[in-house]
Amino acid sequence: MSSPFLKADLLSLCQRLVPAPFWHRLCRQAGWRQNNRIYTLAVVLWLMISQWLEGHGSLEQAVLELLRGLPAGFWPRPCKRLRAWRSQTASLSGNTASYNQARHRLPLSVVEHCCDHIFEQLTAQTARVLPALGRRAFFFDGTSVQLAPSPALRQAYPPGSNQHGASHWPLLRMLVAHDLETGLAMRPQWGPLNGPRTVSEQRLLEEAIDRLPPASLVVGDANFGVFSVAYAASQRGHAVLLRLTAQRAQCLAGGTLPKEIDRRITWRPTRRERKAHPGLPPDACVRGRLLVCRVQPSNQAPSFLLALFTTWESDQQQLLDVYGQRWHIETDLRSLKSTLHLEQLGCTTPAMVAKELDLAMVAYNLVRAVTFLAAQKAGLPPRAYSFTRVRNVVRAFAPLITVAPSPEQAQQCLDRMMYYVGQARLPKRNRKRRSYPRAVWPRPHSFPLRKD
Repeated sequence: MSSPFLKADLLSLCQRLVPAPFWHRLCRQAGWRQNNRIYTLAVVLWLMISQWLEGHGSLEQAVLELLRGLPAGFWPRPCKRLRAWRSQTASLSGNTASYNQARHRLPLSVVEHCCDHIFEQLTAQTARVLPALGRRAFFFDGTSVQLAPSPALRQAYPPGSNQHGASHWPLLRMLVAHDLETGLAMRPQWGPLNGPRTVSEQRLLEEAIDRLPPASLVVGDANFGVFSVAYAASQRGHAVLLRLTAQRAQCLAGGTLPKEIDRRITWRPTRRERKAHPGLPPDACVRGRLLVCRVQPSNQAPSFLLALFTTWESDQQQLLDVYGQRWHIETDLRSLKSTLHLEQLGCTTPAMVAKELDLAMVAYNLVRAVTFLAAQKAGLPPRAYSFTRVRNVVRAFAPLITVAPSPEQAQQCLDRMMYYVGQARLPKRNRKRRSYPRAVWPRPHSFPLRKD
């Protein structure tokens, strides 16, 4: 089951997903004229994506990626300097100033359209992997990202504060949505974490839900188990599977929660929810099912009552199985923040923060596309592969494929890369891993003052 869009070489995959006519159409829509130059839109976007594939690499690494050689498809009409460089009559500068200026000139609207287009293309090509659910399920969760302490970012994303005063680092709250089966991620939504303009995760979900594929399943923990989320999803034709707090489940059940319940209810907003969302119509309601059952965690922890609200017509066991995989969003966030190093950004303007967050998600999706290819060939679920190992294999072999002198040698490197990607499966741990008690970390000791 092959696809013209899914090819293992990330650079070729990126070129196929966003071909040259796509760039021309975006430039016309944005009213932006692109002259012949070294750092075109396609080149700058790919170099920024390659920085994230390197784990948020430096500008110098991106320029060296260019000097090492890129396919001719990045320059449909090469400029005079590029032609001289190819003929070895002149050389390109290895400094980063021109690339940095091109990064800042890059229109944000172009980056957003590129990110959405790649997500839509990959989602369409992997739509046939959902025979069990019949629809795509997306897990939503939020996290925080630390920013550089520049004046512009401190004003846009104020730092937090406590009894000792204001913090040093600006913080933003980011909401992500990841596909249950393939791990593909939608373009994130974010806003201030602190200050007078702070936004909640529920508000970010209401702003981002329009970018979901049609008739998706929205899955969220108790933080998203509120009326506004369920109503926003139902108004857009999406089903929901939301965990409820015990107090909210009792209000919907009309009393004390029994041990087992599967009841059809009509969820209407409370007075407080109408005050927080004055735009709700008077007859606003969501019809669904309230499901309460006692579940036993897989780590042999004490059982507890799990309360769920859903508008998805499915049997109880399938509902529990889908929500039981909610931990995937936590591991996906770990891959974004630890493997791609998205936990802290070094750019100093809000516009560059937006571009970096969007292109980090593009790099993440390209690795997920290669993982999907390997899983499709082996007949395994894509979640059975290690994101970190696949990223490391791609990072090692992609330069060899790019500079291969012939298509035959490029295909050989491609086959070798896919062989090692196929070995990046997660281990099966049959026995319980040993747990260690939490220890108290010692208090840090201050160093004595330096003597003159």
